Parts: sequence; structure tokens; C-alpha cells
Amino acid sequence: MIYFDTTKTGRPGHRSGLMRVSERLRAQLGKAARPVTWGDWQHGAGVQRDDWWLTSELFCEAERPGLADFLREKPCRCAAIFHDAIPLRMPQITWPQSVARHPEYMKRLAAFDHVFAVSATSRDELLGYWRWLGVENPPPVEPLALGADAIGECRVLRPNLTGRHLLMVGILEPRKNQSLLLDACARLWADGLRFELHLVGRINPHFGAAVMAKIDRLSHRHPGLLCYHEAADDKTVAQLYQEARVAAFPTVAEGCGLPLVEALWRGVPCVCSDLPVLRENASAGGCHLVPVNDLDAWTQALRQLFTDDTLHTRLAREAVVRALPTWEQAADHIRNSLGR
Repeated sequence: MIYFDTTKTGRPGHRSGLMRVSERLRAQLGKAARPVTWGDWQHGAGVQRDDWWLTSELFCEAERPGLADFLREKPCRCAAIFHDAIPLRMPQITWPQSVARHPEYMKRLAAFDHVFAVSATSRDELLGYWRWLGVENPPPVEPLALGADAIGECRVLRPNLTGRHLLMVGILEPRKNQSLLLDACARLWADGLRFELHLVGRINPHFGAAVMAKIDRLSHRHPGLLCYHEAADDKTVAQLYQEARVAAFPTVAEGCGLPLVEALWRGVPCVCSDLPVLRENASAGGCHLVPVNDLDAWTQALRQLFTDDTLHTRLAREAVVRALPTWEQAADHIRNSLGR
């Protein structure tokens, strides 16, 4: 049996990218996984030695009292899904709670029996941190390809050549870099190129105010061209993808970069930052890589995707024929690795 940690996922109103990963994996693991929360589970009472406790959540001793004893005594085997080391690398644009928790979290992962990393880049960051700590005999860490599909939504198999909008999905914050995208769009609008920019995502309460202020200013300066959707449901997001010509992902740091593959699943080419972690998925086609934070390059790339039909058609066709992972495949990978 896999005891699947839902300590945070089950809280009403708690939504984040990490929680979405947890929910989709739990749904696909089906009967192989039993959801448990730390407080109600009594730290492994009644489990068998060959069972697994699997968590995809961030954690620390303060949030899960008795965790250190649990990992030392090991009433069952323990596995985790590691997302990224961004709070260590970029604390200035990370939630303060995550910055404080992350060193302990990454250190405690070395006491697990198996770790899945959401990308090869994240795997290398975790292994590098353990080497820096002097960890001996670390557990195996293997990349886990997360699903590009929205569960229940069929993949688009024909390139969308009629979309007119630019779409970006992601929490409003400096790391996602909507500010650069807004500046690039403002330049294009000033040059007379007409298209709508749709931004989807909640506001980071610590760092999102400046981005929201820029959205308000540009909305008044370019009426009808900038649309912000703070609480779009899955149906609305699906519709926005159907109407999109291009998806944008100007992020400065990621553990995986799900918005990239989710756009490709829907047949929408993606303009994205040239980061090692994004190259892992972008190199197979459907993407246009652009130097990170290079406003001139981003402006030119977006101009090309809106004016060069040959380029757009090639990327759209690449998007619909290339291989993409699914959540079912991710769950199968976990089951096979854990012997379930």
C-alpha cells in the first residue's frame, strides 16, 4: 500500500502548483494509494514494513511533529517528490515561510528511501545540495515526468492556426516574470500590432502587488487588449487555450515548468525562457526559446509569432505530433519504482 500524504492538499481553499501536482497524482494512483494526513494518521500506526509513505508536499518538523522520529524509526518505507531548490537560490523572490523551511526540508529528504525529482535539473540541484552537506549514502533520486494533460481533457491533435490571443498561465509574482511580458506587449501595441494578452493566475500576497499595478496601468493605456483572470476555472482556461495563438512563459526559475507542456498538449506553441530546466521539454519541438530577461529578444520573438505564419505553423505542428507525458504515465512510473 502507498499512504499518500494529503496533509495540506485537503485543506479548504489551499491551492498552489504543488497542490495541483499532489491532487493529480493521487487521482491517477487510484486504489494503490490511500490518502492520509499527518495528524490523523498517527505517524504510521498499523502500517507494514513494506508499505510506503509518499509525500509531494513541502514539510518541516514544526508542521509535522514527530517527523524526525518517524524517519529514524521507519515503520514503513518513505518516498518523496522533490520540486525545486528555488527558495535557496532565489530567497529574495520566494515566500518567507518557504525560505525558512527549505534547508531543513532538503536535508531531511536524505533520510527517505526513494526520491522522485520533477526534472533532471531539480534532481541535480538536490544531489548537489546533499554533496555540499556531506551526506553519505543518499537515497536514489530519479526524474519523474509530470503530466501535460488536464485529466479528462483529450489532447489536441490538429494545430490551432486560427487563435489570435497571447496567453500566460501562472501565479503573479517576480519569478514568473509577467512584468517583462507586459513590457514586451506594450512595445508591440505601441507599434500598432493588435492582439489580446490574457493573464491567468492568483496574486502572490508577498510579491504580486507591483505586477498587479502594472496590469492596471496598461489596461487603462491599452483598453481591450489586456485581460486578467484571477480565478479562472478549468473550463475557462481550456477556452482561453482554444483561442490562443501563442503561450508565453518568461519565468526566471522553475522546478519543472508545467505551463509549457500544458500549452503544447493543447496544440499551442510556447515562447519560453531559455533555462536548462525548460530545455528538457522545449527541445522536442513546439517551443521558441528566448534569453531570460532580454526584453528586446522577447519583443522580437513575440512579434515573429504574431506576424510570421510560416514559423507559427511549424511550431504548432511540432506541438501536436511530439511526445508528451501524461499523469497516468507519471503514476505508473511511481507504482513501478515503488513495486506497487
